[in-house]
Amino acid sequence: MIRGKRVGLRALEHSDLGILKEWRNNPTFRKNFREVRELNSFNQELWFERTNKSANDFMFMIVNIENGEAIGAGGLLYINWINRSADFSFYIGYENKYIDDDGFAEEATSLLINYGFNNLNLNKIWMELYEFDNKKINFFKNIFNFKVDGCLRQNCFEEGRYWDSYIISLLNMDYNK
Repeated sequence: MIRGKRVGLRALEHSDLGILKEWRNNPTFRKNFREVRELNSFNQELWFERTNKSANDFMFMIVNIENGEAIGAGGLLYINWINRSADFSFYIGYENKYIDDDGFAEEATSLLINYGFNNLNLNKIWMELYEFDNKKINFFKNIFNFKVDGCLRQNCFEEGRYWDSYIISLLNMDYNK
């Protein structure tokens, strides 16, 4: 386990699939994910098998160290070992928080970013966020200094209209100053 003061990152277990499916199928969360369809148990099993077999995906369960309760999920995915970049996946699922104000999200994000840059030797951690996902955009830009790399115009259809998506990233040299 990668331990912080209040949260830890531990390997995903098969027993986590139920809560992960519940969180992923939350309509408030799901609209912010690139995979917009509701997941069934079969989809969740396939994802779990693929992720666990992949040398390019590091997915973790975020847990409250005090009681061991699962509170979210996060990872560094689709790692390109030549460019040393990874797609950042992250949310706090407990109590439908998405990004919480309790400090769990901030600490878990710090642990993941530190692991990516200082253990996996990544150069860039990036993510795609839809323009209506203000909570995550503000969280990553304001707290962790992610920069907007670009805009994919009308890249998402939600609530009867097209929305832009932003590619945001953090470079190792900016993080480890």
